[in-house]
Formats: sequence, structure tokens, C-alpha cells
Amino acid sequence: MMYFYFVLPHILYNFVVELSRNTNQNTNMTNILKTNEKDRIVVVGSANMDMVISAAHFPQPGETLTGYGFMTNHGGKGANQAVAAARLGADVSFIGKVGNDDFGRATIEMMRKEGIDVSALTVTEEASTGVALITTIPSGENTIIIEPGANAKLTPEDIDNAGDLFSRAAIVLMQLETPVNTLARAAAMAKQQGAIVVLNPAPAPTEPLPAELLQNVDLLIPNETEAATISGMAVETETDIPGAMEKLQALGIQRVIVTLGSKGACTSIGGKLTAVPSEKVEAVDTTAAGDTFCGALCTALLQGKELTEAMQYGCKAAAVSVTRRGAQMSMPYKNEIED
Repeated sequence: MMYFYFVLPHILYNFVVELSRNTNQNTNMTNILKTNEKDRIVVVGSANMDMVISAAHFPQPGETLTGYGFMTNHGGKGANQAVAAARLGADVSFIGKVGNDDFGRATIEMMRKEGIDVSALTVTEEASTGVALITTIPSGENTIIIEPGANAKLTPEDIDNAGDLFSRAAIVLMQLETPVNTLARAAAMAKQQGAIVVLNPAPAPTEPLPAELLQNVDLLIPNETEAATISGMAVETETDIPGAMEKLQALGIQRVIVTLGSKGACTSIGGKLTAVPSEKVEAVDTTAAGDTFCGALCTALLQGKELTEAMQYGCKAAAVSVTRRGAQMSMPYKNEIED
């Protein structure tokens, strides 16, 4: 398989060579997964019902627009990433919470149809199922407002109750649409069971992430905005990325991949950067791009691919997703991205 690298200013390094030079300082996730008999991705995260409408442009304050193409679509970053991984062939379990309502029942049924284990997707009477209001414009950009609902009711006790799933997990994938203390419990339990912990820190946190969470994260996957927020360092150009990555790794995180939208993604070891570009496509809706990338990358790692190859796989899946409208509706199946 051919690898594609491009040059960021002053930077051109081969990840694999650099990895071999840093085996004493860095754990090779791919080797761990290759020797790990566990073969499941456990996703801890949110499940929403998305309500999507398109418009000619984003409304200004006080402006009323006539939109078009309204649709409802299953969403939530956790559910999205679970579906992305399942469609690409991974065995996936989902830990989350929905309300006792039509949206919640539809979410459970959808996941079952996607082949996702929902034994730890619980129903609460304390809140309605989470919702997201999404506006898209012709350029493919979007704005999103989320009401967490039942997602905010996911507790550390729910994680404890799902302990059997962690014993079967090779990778535990999380985001930031559920309570952080719950994620910290999940990360700790995952590490105790020998799983790789992957955190997509989206949406960007409004407060510093606690050390008890970050110390158990093996791979962090922020976009440029999230990388800037967590590192406390402005990421305004590509030349700012290495410094932000160093700051993030100083927090104790072994690996960082920064997603760059239409430019692809990059990773760093020992301050040296390798970038994998995205395929050029005509974007229609970027809502699910990041979630598709995360689910696809974890699936590729689970299948034994090296990190750069997994990034390329994630970029390819994300590129397909942006050519179609919706979140989970846009996510590709395995036969769409594998030759």
C-alpha cells in the first residue's frame, strides 16, 4: 500500500522511523493491539437525535431565514463513532444513556440494526434523549447546538455496571458529550483491563481536563480548535501544531493526532510530525467527518494497521462522509472505502 506524506513548513519526518528511535519512551499501540486477544471497541459516549436544516447562509442575530431539506438523523458523537466503526467491520459495544421516549427507543433500535451491542445503553426517566439542532450551508460548513438530556445522566456507577465489557475491550473510545468524571472512571477501568484508551476531546472543553482522565489516555484526537483549547497555545497556522502537540504530550498523553479538516491529519512523536492528507472531494456536509475519522481509525488499529495507515484509512472514510448529508446517514460501509 502506498503512503502519502506532505510537507508542513520546516517539517518532514517519517513516523515509523521516528517510532523505532523512541521505543523506550513510547508504547507502540499497534504492537499492543496485535498481541491483544481482545477484539472489541467499547464506545463510551452520547446518543442524540439530530434535527438538520440547510440554508443559504448562517442566520445573523435577529434574522429569520427560509431553510430547506429538513430531516431527522440519529447522532451524538458517541453513537456516530460507534456506527462508523461497526459499518467498517468492528465489533462494537456502546455505553450510554437515553430517555424513555420515542427518540430513545429509536436510538436503541437503530444501534441493534447496525450490529452494535446495546447491553449497556440504559434508559433513564430523569431526562429526555439528547438532541442536536444543526444548520448546514452550501459550502458544507455547519453550526450545532446540543441539549445533552440523558447523556448528562451517565454516571460512574453506569461504568461500574458495564465492567464485563471493559474486560473484552481492545480499545475504549470516548468523547466529551458525557460527564467528565464518568469518562475518568471509564478510562481508569479500561487501563486496568489492558485496553487502549482513545479520547476525542470534542466539543472543546470549557474547563481544564482533569489529570485523572488524561493520565489514562493513550491517544488524543483533537481538531485544531480543541488542540489549542487544551494545550493553552494558539493554533493559527500549521507551524503552530508541533508546539501544541508537545504541550499536550507533556500532560502525559502518549500519542496525539490533530485532525485538520480538508487537509487531513497529523501526528507527532518526540516533537517530530508526520501528516497524512485527505482525499479531495466536493463537500456537502461536514457534520460527521470527525466522528467518522475516529471510528475508522480505531477500526483500522484494531485490524492491526500501523498508525499512519490507520490515519489514512480514517481520512478516506471521512472524505466519503462529507459528500453526503447527515451524520450517521453519511457514514460509509467497508466496501465503499476498501479496494
